Amino acid sequence: MTLPFALPVPLAACRPVDRVPTSGEMAAEPKLDGWRCQVLAGSGRIWSRHATELTSRFDDVAQASRSLPPCVLDGELVAVLDDGTISFGSLQSRSPRGRRRGEDFSVHLAVFDVLAVDEADLRRLRYSERRRHLLELLDTAPASIRPVPVSHDVSVAQGWVGALGGVEGIVMKPDRPYAAGLASGWLKWRQTHSTEAVVLGVSGRSAGTQCLVLGRPDRRGQMRAVGVSLPVAPGVRRELAAVLQAVGEEEAELPGVVGGLPGGDPVRYRPVVPEVVVEIETDQVALEFGRYRHRPRVRRVRGDLRPEDLAIPQ
Repeated sequence: MTLPFALPVPLAACRPVDRVPTSGEMAAEPKLDGWRCQVLAGSGRIWSRHATELTSRFDDVAQASRSLPPCVLDGELVAVLDDGTISFGSLQSRSPRGRRRGEDFSVHLAVFDVLAVDEADLRRLRYSERRRHLLELLDTAPASIRPVPVSHDVSVAQGWVGALGGVEGIVMKPDRPYAAGLASGWLKWRQTHSTEAVVLGVSGRSAGTQCLVLGRPDRRGQMRAVGVSLPVAPGVRRELAAVLQAVGEEEAELPGVVGGLPGGDPVRYRPVVPEVVVEIETDQVALEFGRYRHRPRVRRVRGDLRPEDLAIPQ
């Protein structure tokens, strides 16, 4: 098979926004809770957004894609449980060697773009034209490879959020050619949830980069680190400066995975007395493997709460 470009290629990225845009001619798609990937259909090869080969790990999807004409697809790998719900945790449990006996889920490919068909580079086409080619390609595709729905009605798109436990937000796309990175013009809004956490420490070498190491009680009531916040806003930083008390002069270290950085470097931080509670904004209702997958945003200090007021998970 001859392609118009070498694979893997840099993928389009989304710029996060706080509100769903209601003006402008943009197509809305569901933001699924899965792994972004690009697939060379026909040959059956899969890469992650970071160009890591995933073909062996998701051999079932790779095999299904071999029934399609030669093309390059941009989409999301999602794990679907027997009851039809989407489970990100199950997706992460998939062995690097592929399917394991007794798995209670199947992996599907939710496709939202096509970059090439045979020798034709479709990235120069507008979104609406690429969408038409995509629907034609997947018209007779296996059931595990399907296009994501699209709507130009924001109210319809908002109704998808929370569906099947796997639609975590909305992606808005202008009718433009495909471009790598933020040049795509794609926007991403995630549903957020408010909860509380205890400040365990402060990380960051300058005021603008200061983040909080956050903790919550585990099932035994013991305080555990569950993540690292986004940089703290100046107003909240001033409030914290008046109430936080350092514990000694030595820095501590947090594994990168706990800070929401799988494979990342450990996070160095200055421990503080764990007595200050903050309200945080996160895109997860519950912890995943004992941590927040994405870094929470600190909204404010909760001087009316103590660490013992936080609910212990059942």
